[in-house]
Amino acid sequence: MGQPVREYLLTLCVTVAVTYLLTGPVRKFAIAAGAMPEIRARDVHREPTPRLGGIAMFGGLCAGLLVADHLKNLNGVFELSNEPRALLSGAALIWLIGVLDDKFEIDALIKLGAQMIAAGVMVIQGLTILWIPVPGIGTVALTQWQGNLLTVALVVITINAVNFVDGLDGLAAGMVCIAAAAFFLYGYRLWFGYGIEQAAPATLFAAILMGMCLGFLPHNMHPARIFMGDSGSMLIGLVLAASAISITGQVDPDAMALFAGGERNATHAMLPVFIPLLLPLTIIAIPMADLVLAIVRRTWKGQSPFAADRGHLHHRLLELGHSHSRAVLIMYFWSGLIAFGAVAYSVHSASMWIVLAIAALSALGLVLLLLPRFTPRAPRWAEGLVPPRYRHAGRAAEAAAEAAVLEAPGTEPAPARPIVAGVSGVNGATAVGPRSRFPDRRKAGSAR
Repeated sequence: MGQPVREYLLTLCVTVAVTYLLTGPVRKFAIAAGAMPEIRARDVHREPTPRLGGIAMFGGLCAGLLVADHLKNLNGVFELSNEPRALLSGAALIWLIGVLDDKFEIDALIKLGAQMIAAGVMVIQGLTILWIPVPGIGTVALTQWQGNLLTVALVVITINAVNFVDGLDGLAAGMVCIAAAAFFLYGYRLWFGYGIEQAAPATLFAAILMGMCLGFLPHNMHPARIFMGDSGSMLIGLVLAASAISITGQVDPDAMALFAGGERNATHAMLPVFIPLLLPLTIIAIPMADLVLAIVRRTWKGQSPFAADRGHLHHRLLELGHSHSRAVLIMYFWSGLIAFGAVAYSVHSASMWIVLAIAALSALGLVLLLLPRFTPRAPRWAEGLVPPRYRHAGRAAEAAAEAAVLEAPGTEPAPARPIVAGVSGVNGATAVGPRSRFPDRRKAGSAR
């Protein structure tokens, strides 16, 4: 089987095009169907925005699988494995539940049960974990019940982790796209680097998942014209979980012939075997941390773990003073660093340069996180040459009052009103000073 780089690229482009072109009509349909909930106290956006973006993403998934089934090299994935059909069955079920939730607000426990059923549908059709490699022990074969329970748990955790992080425009789609790109590189290396065809389904799933996210992102970047809703977040979470399950539990480590040579060489060579255990965790590390912190926070307050609040990681970034776009980019940065760092280390585990590069980039990420706390201020004589965000608050207020007087010469000058640092502008929060933790959104129709 030749290297189907062009076929992967064609599948990716078709998925992107179909998702992108469907999103516009889906937005009009969502508005007509009334899938535009009122703004809640925990929301960040300012205007009611339609949901149901998952409909377009599901169309992209179907188009990608259909095109891949008719390509010369990728067709073998459908002939040798039932995993694409298992993925499509589970995705259709979880997507349908998500569409109903976007419109009618289904109870959280019902959605949890539907997620388990969707995972069970994939397990019945063969998409399950058969064995896991354990450091120091080797490959451990799982019983049918062990594999099924582990598969369902991984699907449910990944779906909810992605759903929890879907709180800012473009955040969930971008982070999952980064994760899918890392997964694609890893799966492609296993397929053609080691000649393991069992890694082909996971590689195809990752390519299609990238296309779904890339096609939806232009409509979802800040300020978003449409949200993916639970129909989209649960869908891409399930596809990401399916990729992890396929490449973790279906690839036999013994097929890599890694145990030749000395003990040191065998230890380094075994890293690609153990990386599948870590890669799914590193890819969803930030959403997983957000999920765990949310459950602990809500349980500590005596609330339900499913109760919505405004304490997620992306909300914390806004409280630090980051703008909406900068908060999203910082989350992208950390997701890419963790996911691609794990992939790079699996390829060249003996290289100290990779460790040093990861450490340097981590330090850079910490600086970016604390950037609003160290916003520079221009000296008095240079304030007229820099943007208002770098001026002292009192001087900026005086300049605004003087400008108002010049525009209306016959009126009394209004008293100088100090600019409150951190108050959102038209397109998001400023990056100056602290911001209010819980902005008042009662005027927008919130019940709280």
